[in-house]
Amino acid sequence: MPEARSLRLRHALITCAALFLATTGSAEETVWPTLSQLRDTELQSGLEREIRNLGFESAVLTDRLAVALVDITDPEKPRYAAVNPNDAIYAASLPKIAILLAVFQKAEDGELELDEETLELANDMIRNSSNTAATELLNRIGFEYLADLLESKRYEFYDTDTGGGLWVGKAYARSGAWKRDPINNLSHSATVYQVARFYYLLETGRLVSPNACATIKEILSDPAIHHKFVKGLEQKHPGSEIFRKSGTWKDWHADSAIVERDGRRYIAVALVRHPLGDTWLTLLIVKLDALIHGPDSGRS
Repeated sequence: MPEARSLRLRHALITCAALFLATTGSAEETVWPTLSQLRDTELQSGLEREIRNLGFESAVLTDRLAVALVDITDPEKPRYAAVNPNDAIYAASLPKIAILLAVFQKAEDGELELDEETLELANDMIRNSSNTAATELLNRIGFEYLADLLESKRYEFYDTDTGGGLWVGKAYARSGAWKRDPINNLSHSATVYQVARFYYLLETGRLVSPNACATIKEILSDPAIHHKFVKGLEQKHPGSEIFRKSGTWKDWHADSAIVERDGRRYIAVALVRHPLGDTWLTLLIVKLDALIHGPDSGRS
């Protein structure tokens, strides 16, 4: 592993473990806030304003755009804003994060060996969005296991009471669907709220274990595909650290990330159906970043 990645992994492990223990010294005693109950009025109005300024309001009103933004600079007091948070939209490769979670959870359960080959497949699935790697890992963990995990009381990443959420009902290959999203009939679906929850649980050490969170976050780093969120941040804020998974299929475009820069951290998630969705997300992330850092951040 290159030195920079090794240092990031070590930093992520320390951060996840510290947050997991939090201020009480016991993970079991820590009561973490629920994002949906923490809408921040100022952040919400800012998000809605920037969406209007970009000319995306009609897409929101017609359920073709969903966005979530969470300031996690202080993870014990997150600031949350969203539009269409529970709208399930076809998310292409973004739900590969659910496969990633299942790989580590099944290893934690003692039912899968987390060997070098498995980790290489996980890296290829996330960084390069390899469909071959995703399908191989999905075959190893099993559709039933993944569905049960996403609907489990522990995670509830797919919740029928709130419109669905993360779902992988088909391999990333030329094959029929195993089981489509029970509510929305989508093969690979997501809601921005549940994806934001995924990243918030990751950042606070609550996916599988603190050690697993550190490794998962490292796998999400150094994205090899430089478009959408990554393109926008590289153009405007090249010093940003981005932990990310995106997705693209025809007019459906998705992106999601934890972004860290200048002492601030935030989660951004967006799902859009539009022919220019790729460009929309490149523009959108710059505006979301400014809501966290201030409009003059990065200016010389």
